[in-house]
Amino acid sequence: MNTFMAKTAEVERKWYLVDASGKTLGRLSSQVAAILRGKNKPIFTPHIDTGDYVVVINADKIKVTGKKLADKIYYSHSDYPGGMKETNLAEMLAKKPEKVIELAVKGMLPTGPLGRQMLTKLHVYAGAEHPHTAQKPEALEI
Repeated sequence: MNTFMAKTAEVERKWYLVDASGKTLGRLSSQVAAILRGKNKPIFTPHIDTGDYVVVINADKIKVTGKKLADKIYYSHSDYPGGMKETNLAEMLAKKPEKVIELAVKGMLPTGPLGRQMLTKLHVYAGAEHPHTAQKPEALEI
């Protein structure tokens, strides 16, 4: 018996549309990461990008549980001494709601070149409009 290994040329990619309004951040992110990785396909191969494209809309209407709005902190650094900045989840949702979902999904993907390639197939938008209607994404209920 031979183990099946997908080749990059054989992979067929679909486009999925996910509505994030009223969904919990972590549960949505883990399922989106699985689709980006290709875990929902029978041809999944760990070292090949077999995933699909995902368009997430209404990122500003995502919800979280507990006290995460005040307690969850995002850090960024400018590479200068004293250049660390802290932003909590409430501020981040107000300023850049797309970044919240992108960072949550990024943490669930592999690190390295393969994970960065998978992350390029994620498109997140704060509102209900998106420019990917030409790809005819099919609605995915999560």
